[in-house]
Formats: sequence, structure tokens, C-alpha cells
Amino acid sequence: MLAFLLEVGTEELPASFLSGAIVQWRSRIPQTLEANNLKAETVEVYGTPRRLAILITGLPSHQPDKEEEFKGPAAQAAFKDGKPTRAAVGFAKKQGVKLDAFEIRPTEKGDFVFIQKKTPGRPVAEILIELVPQWVWSLEGKRLMRWGSGEGRFSRPIRWLVALLDRDVLPLELKNGEKTVKSDRISQGHRVLHPEPVSISQATEYVNTLRSGYVIVSPEERENIITEQVETAVRKLGGFTKISPNLLEETVNLVEYPNVVVGRFEDEFLQLPTEVSTTVMVTHQRYFPIFKTSEYHELLPNFITISNGDPRKSDIIAIGNEKVIRARLADGRFFYEADLAKPLASFLPQLETVTFQEDLGSVRAKVERVVNIADRISQQLQLGNNEKQKIQRAALLCKVDLVTQMVYEFPELQGTMGEKYALASGEDSEVAMAIYEHYLPRYAIDDLPKSITGKIVALADRLDTLVSIFGLGLKPSGSSDPFALRRAANAMVKIIWSQSSDSSQEDYKDGLKLDLAVLLQQTATDFAAAFNKDRDSLIKVLQDFFIQRIRTLFQGVEVQIFIDEIDYDLVNAVLGEDDPEYTERALQDLLDVRDRALYLQKIRNNGTLDKIYETVNRSTRLAAQGNLDFQQLEPTVVVKPELFQKPSESAFYNALVELVPQTQAAKETRNYQLLIAALEEITPTVSEFFDGEDSVLVMDLNPEIKRNRLNLLGLLRNHARVLADFGAIIKSL
Repeated sequence: MLAFLLEVGTEELPASFLSGAIVQWRSRIPQTLEANNLKAETVEVYGTPRRLAILITGLPSHQPDKEEEFKGPAAQAAFKDGKPTRAAVGFAKKQGVKLDAFEIRPTEKGDFVFIQKKTPGRPVAEILIELVPQWVWSLEGKRLMRWGSGEGRFSRPIRWLVALLDRDVLPLELKNGEKTVKSDRISQGHRVLHPEPVSISQATEYVNTLRSGYVIVSPEERENIITEQVETAVRKLGGFTKISPNLLEETVNLVEYPNVVVGRFEDEFLQLPTEVSTTVMVTHQRYFPIFKTSEYHELLPNFITISNGDPRKSDIIAIGNEKVIRARLADGRFFYEADLAKPLASFLPQLETVTFQEDLGSVRAKVERVVNIADRISQQLQLGNNEKQKIQRAALLCKVDLVTQMVYEFPELQGTMGEKYALASGEDSEVAMAIYEHYLPRYAIDDLPKSITGKIVALADRLDTLVSIFGLGLKPSGSSDPFALRRAANAMVKIIWSQSSDSSQEDYKDGLKLDLAVLLQQTATDFAAAFNKDRDSLIKVLQDFFIQRIRTLFQGVEVQIFIDEIDYDLVNAVLGEDDPEYTERALQDLLDVRDRALYLQKIRNNGTLDKIYETVNRSTRLAAQGNLDFQQLEPTVVVKPELFQKPSESAFYNALVELVPQTQAAKETRNYQLLIAALEEITPTVSEFFDGEDSVLVMDLNPEIKRNRLNLLGLLRNHARVLADFGAIIKSL
């Protein structure tokens, strides 16, 4: 078995490209090997700022031979009077065989010509020479560069190429226009610690050979080294640190031979808000901040950086880093003090100068829309005047920090600085908190707003964005979603669903009972009038979009701590498929659709659903042949007892009469156990109606009797539809 090494040496690669390239190769290369009928024992992908490499072990020297059978023309058409026809000659020529290779075999359609064809496997070296350029030039990433006049694109110029099949150099070239890089066994060591070239004797010695040149090619090994060194340094300083996964990944991909360097800054900078200092360190300088306690509220005047330089010169490196961080913190202090010189509300007029979107006007105009939407939400929730005033104030000030000097310089601090400046300006603490919270959640797995003020402003802000951007026809397409509309809609649903543990928010422990359908209609109506757009089509596209986002959340595309993954057919059963009534119902009460989905999954898991499934599903299918509307629940209105011919009809009718109050109670309280218990109780009665000694023929020849019986079944369907559309549920998955 053979080992193959490929190393693509480059100028320093961006950390983001390197991490993405490693992921792509780990997925793509095994797939292309399998597509070429090659099996390998291991496929290891390595990467540093100056190289991408792959080591494949356990490769065969050749592809396995391929044996295939091909069916040709019918024997009657292939031979006439014992001689081959043009059809036979053509088939033999196409397959590259002689006529004596033909076999005549019987089939269901008569005798046909067959051939057995053996294709020898190609040498693995020949295949790899073809695959390597595909692997290199197919890598995707941001801001790829063209190399010379060729069409190939890569993140940085390629400087060398190592390709070894065991001990032998595999002769291949990367051509791009007039530029050509030929393979060799010569790699490069660490730029500072080992500037001399490194010769790799054989493929399997790659990791150790590069290690001798002060290059740790495994990202996982570098990550372990960095983590251990950071934790050791923090312990020596008597502090604590949070190793951010994003920062760790970035530093791993910025160094080839990691070395921890500890720096210090002046105590006076500790007066800055912790969020400012940590943003400067983490986001702008890629430093690890050090905290006094495990609560991570107060900083120590130290930081840790990961150097790619000479460990013997760590003191000099630290001095340079300290100069940089000192200047950045001094800038932060200047911006902070300048912003504090006037109240937060005084910045509001400056929002007129900031464009939200070219066709939608300024951020100040957006704020006005957010204020109006927040007021509508407050009215729906029937909040008191004190709460309404706080919400209005928070909505008015929620974007003001965008025009402060601090946020202009450090955009990551939007909301954070708004809260701090609001408190410094004497604003109510809940208003200040809402300014920060209205940006939550910022990504899929993030905190949600906790205060009712923060929740409502967050909903209003996102609803304005969704209605406005959709109103301009700028819908997401494929993976393109420049305005993060999917994230905005997901966030709205999650905020509405989120349960409160705050005793001061007793009314919202279960979530927010909002009629999203009404909010969409009201907001779309305002937008259509202001921007001369079609209201009805906008409402329809927004409804469909929200239903799709709810469907996505139910099916676990985003992991949620407050909702389980729901089987796809149960999702269809609570949301409906091309069912406007169910769509409207879901949007009118997102808490109800959440509870129905969760309860359906629960009774499927514990077997209760199976007990009623056959009866309710059968009734639902037959009821579709009648004309009873979906809302009717009262049998006394649509069923005529005088038309009954069997005792089973009377029993079914009486059971439906008793079912009405239980269904109404389940609907009003969202306690669907009441409904399911009642459906369990009625199931034997319905089974007798279908299959018992007194069973009836539903599709009776008498149209009145037929309609009467279909109405009985339609009523049962309607009661069940209070929970779900049983016609969409599959018996077993």
C-alpha cells in the first residue's frame, strides 16, 4: 500500500480561508477518491498560515479492475441467416470488442446479445496527477485572487509544491497562465525559526520532518498547545480567562509554532468599561484578556497573545504588543469620555445622516417605524402606561449609539454602549437594558432578551426590517441573505416562544401571546401606503416566510434549548400544507402552535397517538368527500338524528355532543390532553360505526343519509383538527 503527500506552499493565508479550506478538503478529497474507486486507510488534512497539506495512507498502486456487463440488440436483430448485421457490428465497435465476445442469453423479452467487459484499473499515480489540480483550484473562499493571466483562483500566491508517492516525487504541475509550479520534495520551515528549506524523504515522514523545521502542521495539535500555554500563563498571574472558540480558531490559523507572550497595560485603563477593553483585545488585536474572578466582570491589567516568532525574544515581542494595546485603549478612553460629555438622547438627530437602506431612508426614519410597531405590540399585550412609556423610550433610543464615536470605531459594541450611555444619562434601567437586549439574539445560539421591554423593541425592530426589505422585493434566495432576514424571523419566533423565569413577568412565563398575523397586516398596510406597494402580495409573502421559519425551527435546523425536534409529518399536521386556515391559525398564536407540536410529538413517543390514529385518520379521509366546513363542532347544527338507520349512528352522534365542551376547554386552555382523552374515549364508538355489528355504509345511495353520515365524520375531523390535521400524519416513521 502507498502513502501520498501533497503540500501546497503559499504566502501567508488568511485565517478564515485556511479554516474553510481544511473543512472543504476533509469533505471533498475522500469523496473524489471514492468516485475514482480508490480506497484509503486514512486521509489527514493539515494546514498552517503558509501551507495546505494532505497525507493519504493505504492507497493501492492501481484501481481495482472493473468488470461490467452490457446489453446489446436483440439476437434476432443482431444476426440474420447466421451472419452479423450492422446492429451487431455497431454494438461491437462501440464497446471495443470483437464479435466472438458476444453471448446470447434469454430474457423476458426474448434472446439478446450481452458482453462481459473487463476494464483494467489505472495506476494511482496517474489518477492523482489528474485530481490534485482539481483539489487546489476548486477551493472556495472570500476575495480569491487570480494568479497571473490564468483562470485559476487562490487566496494567496502559491510558492512551492510537494508531491510524494511514498519516497518518489510525483511529477505534477500547477499551471495558471504563464505561471507554473512543479512538484518537488522540498518544503519550507518556519520563516523565523528555521528559514532554511526542508527536504521530505518520504510521505509518511511529513509531520515529523516539518516539526524539525519548527512547523506544527496539525491545527488540532496547535490548538492543544495554545490552550495549555494560555491556561498555564493565566494561573501564574492568578487570574481567569474565557477562551473564545472563535479567537482560539483564529490564533491557531495565524501561527505555525505557537508561543504564549504575556503583556501588561497601565491600571488607569481599567476604568474603561470591560466590554470596551475586551473588544479591543479580542476583536482587534487577537489577545486573550485576563479577569480577576471567574465572573469575568473585572479585568487584570494583563493580556496574553500568541506569537509566531522566536520564543527567546518574547520580552521584545511583549513590549511591541503593549505599545499597540496602549494606543488602542487610549483611543477607546478618548471616545468614551467624548461620548459621555452629552446625554445619549442628544445624538438622536444625527441618525438622520445614517442611511438604513437606499430606498427606505435614514435610520431615524426606521426608528420612528419601530416606535409605532412597538406601540402596537404593547397594545396587543394590554400593557400598563408605565410599561408603554418605557417601551416607547427604549424604541426611540435603541439605535442612537450608532452615531457615537465609540460605536463608530468599534461597531461590535452597538447596544452595549447604548446601555452604558443611557444609564450615564439618567435613563431608566429597564430602558437602558432594552437598548442592549433588542439586538439579541445576534446568532443562532445566543441569549434572548429577558425584559418585556427588550423583547418588544427586539420584535418591533426585526418586524420593521422584514416588512421593509420584503416590501422592496429583496427576498433571500438560496444561501444569499444579505439583510439576514431568515435570522430576523427566527429570532422573532424564538422571542415569542421564550419563557420567562422572572417573577416580575408572571404574565409572560409561557411566552408572548401575540397575534403575529395582525401585526404583519398592520405593518404591511403602513408600508404599502407609505411606499406605494401592493399590500396583499406583501402580506402573503411574509406569511409564507414565517411559516417556513417556524417549520425550520420545529425540525431542528437550529438547536433550541426550549423546543425538541419535531417529526416532519407532525410539523405538517400543525402548520398544514397549502392550508390557509392553518397558516392563519399558526400566525395568530405562536404559543399554541408550539404547544400543539410538542404535544403531538409527546403522544407519538409514548404510544397514545397510535390508539386514536386509525379511527381519526380514516374519518378525516372520508370526510373530505363531504362539504362540511372545518370550523363547525356542534352536531346539533349539521346532523339530523331522524335520518339515522342504525344504533351506531345515534351512539356516534351522542358521543360528539359530549365531545364539544371537552374540545372547547382544550382549545381555550391549550391543554390538549383533554381533547386526546376524549378522542380515546370516543374511538370504540366510531369503530363500531365503521366495522361493528351495526356498522353503516357511509356512502349510502340516499344523498341525505350519505351527507348526514359524512357530517358525523366531518365533525370528528374538526374536533381532531383543533390539535392537528390528522390527514397529514403518517402512521409510523
